[in-house]
Amino acid sequence: MSAHVDNQESGRSSITGKPTYRKSSTLTKLKSLKAWLYLLPALLFLGIFMVYPLIDVLIYSFEEGYNSASQTSFGTGWFNYAYVLHDPYFLQAVKNTFIIVIITVPLSTLLALLISLGLNSIKKLKEVFQTIFFLPYVTNTLAVGLVFMIMFKKTPYTDGLINMILAVFKTGPIDFIDGPYWAKMFVMCFYTIWVVLPFKVLILTSALASVDEVYYKAARIDGTSRFRQFTHITLPMISPMIFYLVITGFIGAFKAYSDEVAIFGTNLNSAGMNTIVGYVYDMLYGDSGGYPSYAAAAALILFAIVFTITVVNLLISKKTSIR
Repeated sequence: MSAHVDNQESGRSSITGKPTYRKSSTLTKLKSLKAWLYLLPALLFLGIFMVYPLIDVLIYSFEEGYNSASQTSFGTGWFNYAYVLHDPYFLQAVKNTFIIVIITVPLSTLLALLISLGLNSIKKLKEVFQTIFFLPYVTNTLAVGLVFMIMFKKTPYTDGLINMILAVFKTGPIDFIDGPYWAKMFVMCFYTIWVVLPFKVLILTSALASVDEVYYKAARIDGTSRFRQFTHITLPMISPMIFYLVITGFIGAFKAYSDEVAIFGTNLNSAGMNTIVGYVYDMLYGDSGGYPSYAAAAALILFAIVFTITVVNLLISKKTSIR
């Protein structure tokens, strides 16, 4: 008996006397190798299409006067970042992007939560209403933008549908497309909320449906009001989904460009409605294009902004979940 125990402790088989830890170590290595082989296609994809371009953009951003045709530059330094940060078009794009982010992300999330709560309380025709609210999400962005432009645009022949409604209240007409900055920003934020709202409603409706009804039954037995049920049961249970929507909403809003083009056209600088992504595109392919170094610097500034905000949101959500 003692010999058997001694053999086990020494890592040897009591029958053959050969070491057993080598076999288990080999199996562990084979399993690890098999796992890495499974991950290899995804790692190659990430390396080729994400890591390499990011490194390439980082190099371009420090190459002053880079010429994409001859692959030459005057030198290296911080000039590209200094130029971009002092460019009035870039500063206007940053201003527009932050206004869109600050207004649309919280407002769209709050509206989606209210609509989801309403849909969750409906018993009859619940699926029909969910489908109606989800329809804008599957509609082409440019098509929706064209409809918004027709509704808000003032022409020599008509003031537009919105101005016709405002006329009933003795207000307007207002040129929302080519008029004052606040009017154009209102249209932009309204359009952005309209586009992102269906997806958020779908996610929050699913989250609300996953909350166990037992919690609500216990709360009703204790005489808990609906407001306290919402703040102490519903919100804590769906808070991970809310933070997910907030984070993805921030990232999506910072990448806004096609929405602006759909409403104001391709010359966003003249309209004063360009975004950071639009600025990057203009530096590469627009009327002022041909400056990949400036575009790379602007892209990395955008990356730093989005990365910082995402990290802050994740830290806040982590602290909230711990509490």
